[in-house]
Amino acid sequence: MVSSPQNVKGTEKHSFLGHDCEWVPRSGPSLAVLARQCVCQATAPDAFRVADYVDQNPSFVLRAVKDVAFEDREIPKLRDEHEVRVQIAQTGICGSDVHYWQRGRIGDFTLRSPIVLGHESSGTVVEVGGAVKNLKQGDRVAIEPGVPCRRCSYCRGGEYNLCNDTIFAATPPWDGTLAKFYTVASDYCYKIPDSMSMEEAAMVEPTAVAVQIAKVADLRANQTVLVFGCGPIGVLCQAVAKAYGARKVIGVDIVKSRLDFAKSYGADAVFLPPKPDQGVDPMEHSEKVAAMIKKEFDLGEGAEVVLECTGAEQSIQTGIFAAKKGGTYVQAGMGKENVLFPITTACIRALNIRGSIRYTKACYPDAVELVASGKIDVKRLITNRFKFEEAEKAFELVKAGREDVFKVIIEGVQD
Repeated sequence: MVSSPQNVKGTEKHSFLGHDCEWVPRSGPSLAVLARQCVCQATAPDAFRVADYVDQNPSFVLRAVKDVAFEDREIPKLRDEHEVRVQIAQTGICGSDVHYWQRGRIGDFTLRSPIVLGHESSGTVVEVGGAVKNLKQGDRVAIEPGVPCRRCSYCRGGEYNLCNDTIFAATPPWDGTLAKFYTVASDYCYKIPDSMSMEEAAMVEPTAVAVQIAKVADLRANQTVLVFGCGPIGVLCQAVAKAYGARKVIGVDIVKSRLDFAKSYGADAVFLPPKPDQGVDPMEHSEKVAAMIKKEFDLGEGAEVVLECTGAEQSIQTGIFAAKKGGTYVQAGMGKENVLFPITTACIRALNIRGSIRYTKACYPDAVELVASGKIDVKRLITNRFKFEEAEKAFELVKAGREDVFKVIIEGVQD
């Protein structure tokens, strides 16, 4: 985290991994404040040992595109009396974390200074502000990683996911949760029951994303739901749809192993699209695949709800063609910034086309309940676990995109 300018000394002797070193000021994130960085980073041993960070805040930092490192940062102080400090227990790796690491940008959010990565986290409250009434030290919580301004028209209208001044973990210029400690507004921490593990609590975040997608779609009981993508968000959308009473949920993916998992998880049926013939127009192929889906699953004119969770151009096109007249199409996946879109079909079918981002009011509490009640078993999604000092290996594994890797979890710093 960052310190106020008056608290930063020019230099300060300390020990770093057995070396006698000094702190030196460096430019901080967005507010021209100063953070402290060790000059010995360049000569420190390759082995990162958490034990050497007992009185500090070891953090996994994205310094620049494709440049990550462990840094010893200050223990963050509460910014106001409504905040709590949480010792992070578990953190899931999200595609957005990898996207910033590899490309440095998602839409309007661009990496211009170092940030701590991570935002899918759980932990234990270790400090509470004077005005905090909903939590106490020792409470185990799931952390909602985006705290809005609470005052703009979006916030006052309940759509705080659109707030321009949201402090969202690991979204430039804000630091994330892949550190020993993280400070956050107390009302954006949700106490979890004793029966819920810290891994499950970290998985509340992607579950809340799926809850928001279903909310944007105005998903109701007895509807037919077609979900493109059987990755973590896709299968969670399928599970949420079933929990909300969908009559038929169909998962679509190009990877058979993921389809097999989806069929055993939340989907009633799955579909593996055929590859296009050589020389066939891609848009024509997408329309053909949509017709195949409607015929195979007896959808008539199409699915009432289409949830696109891949961002792949062909899936987007197929989803539009597969939607029923007057149906709802929700774009949740992000891929290329610009794609060929069948706009005429969208218009003449009077489709309700919406985008979904993050979460809004009640999504996190609903996600906690879905996980705590066992309606959604998030433990089955976790395929790989790493210790904090292995964070870079964890990110490399996610980047590789292996079919057998589903959800990767990083354990918090151990005392």
